[in-house]
Amino acid sequence: MDSAAVVGTGLIGTSIALALRGRGVATYLIDTDQEAARVAAGLGAGIAGPPRGPVDLAVLAVPPQQVAAVLKEHQLGDLADDFTDAASVKEPPQREAARLGCDLTRFVGGHPMGGREQSGPLAARDDLFHGRPWVLTPSARTRPQTHERARRLAELCGARPVVMTHAEHDRAVALISHAPHLVSTLLAARLLHGARSQLGLAGQGLQDVTRLAGGSTELWTDILGSNAVAVADVLADFAHEVDDVVEVLRELGTAREPEQRRTHLEALSTVLVRGVQGRARIPACGGTGAPSTSTAYAAAPGGA
Repeated sequence: MDSAAVVGTGLIGTSIALALRGRGVATYLIDTDQEAARVAAGLGAGIAGPPRGPVDLAVLAVPPQQVAAVLKEHQLGDLADDFTDAASVKEPPQREAARLGCDLTRFVGGHPMGGREQSGPLAARDDLFHGRPWVLTPSARTRPQTHERARRLAELCGARPVVMTHAEHDRAVALISHAPHLVSTLLAARLLHGARSQLGLAGQGLQDVTRLAGGSTELWTDILGSNAVAVADVLADFAHEVDDVVEVLRELGTAREPEQRRTHLEALSTVLVRGVQGRARIPACGGTGAPSTSTAYAAAPGGA
């Protein structure tokens, strides 16, 4: 791949562009926020502005609900021979693109699984995706050349291409990213009820479990709204488990007989053990890039 265009110069788009430029790919930066594109260009991510002719591949680093319209716009404008995206939800954009009459033979969904809490081009890193999975979701209509170029994009960014269906991807990110973001957010919101003297005792543990809540609210409203059913399914199961733990704790707090306390303590211990076991199933992050986080996988509107 000799040339590329990145539409949306936020964290993800600029990180992709930096990686491509580092591998010698001529890269053009397009954003409704021209200042963001100029900042990204100043970082060495490419040339601010559209190319004179079609590039090999255009990467749409925009929120899920914008993907289809942006794809339609730039296919009509002949920006590239092939197109992919970087949004963290795949099924709704694919349906909308079909409804709009986009050329789906020249499009393959993509999602680089890396991010940070910060947003915007200044937070970008050329190694953000090193060793990370990069999901590709080709449809039955995707032509081989388009799929191959998207796969090559992932490799140029140091990532590991993984092929999934749209639905498989959306269920997966609901479990490992979208629902955790909401849980972190809900826990952080509880701190609004804490006294200043209580919050003054907080340490790194609280920082860790609420870290995800620092993401862009505008972007995450788009992401969660686009994957609402899958996220709701995960949270419904989680809510049942929270209810069970609440019941155990209340019964433990009022139990007087040793046998009753022992039973409730065993139930509580089982919950903690399952947590240890679940955490152990998370693969270690490879490479030097940041681990996947509940942050801006796709650029915010205007490439923020």
